[in-house]
Amino acid sequence: MARSREFLLTTALAVGAVVLVLAGAEIVLRLRGYAPLRFRNTARLIAPRWELLLDCYPTNPRGYFDIDLRRPESRERYLRVAPHRFDAVAERAPWAVESRFNSRRFRGAEFAPKRPGVVRVVIVGDSFTEGQGVKEADTYPRTLERLLNTDQPGRFEVLNCGRRGTDFPELFGVFEEALALAPDVLVYAMVLNDAARSPEFQARQSYVNDWILDRGRMLEGQPPPELRPLDSRLLAFVHDRVDGWRIGRDTARWYLDMYDAPNREGWESTQGYIREMNRRVREQGGAFLLAWWPLMVDLEGRDPFARPAETVARFCVAAGIPRHDLRAALAGRRTESLWVHPVDMHPNETAHRLAAESLAPVVRTLAR
Repeated sequence: MARSREFLLTTALAVGAVVLVLAGAEIVLRLRGYAPLRFRNTARLIAPRWELLLDCYPTNPRGYFDIDLRRPESRERYLRVAPHRFDAVAERAPWAVESRFNSRRFRGAEFAPKRPGVVRVVIVGDSFTEGQGVKEADTYPRTLERLLNTDQPGRFEVLNCGRRGTDFPELFGVFEEALALAPDVLVYAMVLNDAARSPEFQARQSYVNDWILDRGRMLEGQPPPELRPLDSRLLAFVHDRVDGWRIGRDTARWYLDMYDAPNREGWESTQGYIREMNRRVREQGGAFLLAWWPLMVDLEGRDPFARPAETVARFCVAAGIPRHDLRAALAGRRTESLWVHPVDMHPNETAHRLAAESLAPVVRTLAR
């Protein structure tokens, strides 16, 4: 009987200790204002003709975003962009970066005719090149232009032909637009998700987080779920960690397979597009360079996507295509320090600067 009472007392104390720890964790999370990742939203406000776009974020952890949509002057300036959605976005994702586009729907001013004696560098790519979440002056094409002109002002011009959301085959269409600009050097800035996908392979992408931007957190018309006062922050914290692990596992496998047998048809098609890009630039008298942008994942250590990077490198060697790996310029830094935002893993202004510094000597050599 005594042993039973002792066992029950020990069990009760253990359960009580666990309850106290869990309650303490809940209190700490609440005091720190913890909100689950799925309640943090990014958003976009896009003008009808795409001349103006705002990338909007729920917080401003680095103090980089200088547009606060809650301010009267911001409302006056940007309400016309999306009058029916402005207030909802301003409430949940008030911090913004502005992008302005020319008539070709590339970021920046209209492209002027090519001037005699100027070396024209054109960069083709997706949102990494367009500079999602980064001010135009801080994007790597603009920084590269400044670096190239340090010793010989005005000798180089760099045109940003990045267009967000484009992969092959759409990227080849962007390339053809860029080729018409008569580049002396054309840089294709390749990101891991650029490869064409067979229909069967694309069907596997059932998750929303691709380690670039969690589209599940995009506020596009529908408001996000409300975090009610009685909802457990601790359970939400655990859910975030478990869900993040699951998505990370599935995402890694999907990216690795994109350049392997499961997507053989898509990868072969991608190689054909890149060969044709190189051929046509050279035929026109220019130089072609493939610049490899890494995903902003595990930059502190071993590259989790070394295998597809090596696959692309081997292809470039076999095809006689110059290649430059930008991961070397970013490696060893704390990965999160190079993100635009905790829910937007595009390269931020620091990553853009490092990329431009890495590219500058390579572009100078190709331009000779």
